Amino acid sequence: MTATTNMSTDHSRATADAAHTHGGGTVPEASRADRATSFELSAFPVPTGREEDWRFSPVDRLQRLFAGDLTGTGPVVTVESDDDVRVERVGRDDARLGKVGAPGDRVAAAAWQSFGEALVVTLPKNHVDTRHTMVAINGDAETAAAPAAEHVLVLAEELSESLVVLDHRGSAELAQTVEIDVRDGAHLTVVSIQDWDEDAIHVGNHRVRLGRDARLKHIVVTLGGGIVRLTPDVSFTAPGGDVELLGLYFTDAGQHQEHRLFVDHAVPSCKSRATYKGALQGEGAHSVWVGDVLIRHEAEGTDTYELNRNLVLTEGARADSVPNLEIETGEIEGAGHASATGRFDDEQLFYLRSRGIPEEEARRLVVRGFFAELINQIGIPMVQERLMAAIEEELSRTMGAAAR
Repeated sequence: MTATTNMSTDHSRATADAAHTHGGGTVPEASRADRATSFELSAFPVPTGREEDWRFSPVDRLQRLFAGDLTGTGPVVTVESDDDVRVERVGRDDARLGKVGAPGDRVAAAAWQSFGEALVVTLPKNHVDTRHTMVAINGDAETAAAPAAEHVLVLAEELSESLVVLDHRGSAELAQTVEIDVRDGAHLTVVSIQDWDEDAIHVGNHRVRLGRDARLKHIVVTLGGGIVRLTPDVSFTAPGGDVELLGLYFTDAGQHQEHRLFVDHAVPSCKSRATYKGALQGEGAHSVWVGDVLIRHEAEGTDTYELNRNLVLTEGARADSVPNLEIETGEIEGAGHASATGRFDDEQLFYLRSRGIPEEEARRLVVRGFFAELINQIGIPMVQERLMAAIEEELSRTMGAAAR
């Protein structure tokens, strides 16, 4: 395949009435590679909302996180795992922390400078799970009273095979860093569930590093929270790396759910796939998905594709979808992206109703099917059943009104 140097596409500000439009009035950086990274808070000015990274975000509601004084009491964290999995709580001077990559925005830098203790989950060399590792992160009214920082490191050592779940519930105002270090030949699945109460604010940066022939399946499920903004950043360090980024979100009235992905192909012969699906309902529901893929000049043999689909269930909801693909070499296996935002498929509804299924139930079936493919890839029946029940509860709120 032959590609044009520095080819970049921006499908911006998608809404229910149009799958996507180009531009949007904000001029992005010339290259994703030019954006600054630093452990210093002073390297990042306080966002105004005009910056490329923050143009969709409700910056007025994030001022306490921007301030950087994240000294509140964080959520309570408990861990259940195999006996062979090492779970430690360490100080910020632990040499393993900060090795995956540096923060790329002001909240991520504030989270780095503010945490006092980190949770380190180590999957030992050659370890194969007999049970998944569950990291339960539970907040309450006290943890939501003041902004807090949290730091988690998941270290998958060579040739290990493991599944780790980060389960967020309750309430908090949280700036979170999750470092994911997948060493040579390791196979790791990380599932991050955001099932917060309606008043929660969660801004998280997942920084990922993959070694030679390492594989990561990274699954994000966002259902709750007033504001949830997650930024998974992926970098490859050696050939043979393979990352699959999967996500689903159900955005309700008044919620802001934002997922910004960055995959940095800087070495040859690596593969990435991103598939995110979202449903929106209710006045003021706002979802944002941004997928940045950078294929550097050195990354010959890259194979990448990203897809975002949004299903708008009611009036008053807005979905912004921006896939960006930047290619600096023509020697690649393949690269592409797709984005679509719309309402129910009339043909699907007609097919179901023609077989005697009432319209309201037909709509439920379409939404269940829309999400089921991704949920079934989690691989934990108890978690899958919980998520499908949560989606069913969301649907029960307004599906009757949508059918009228």
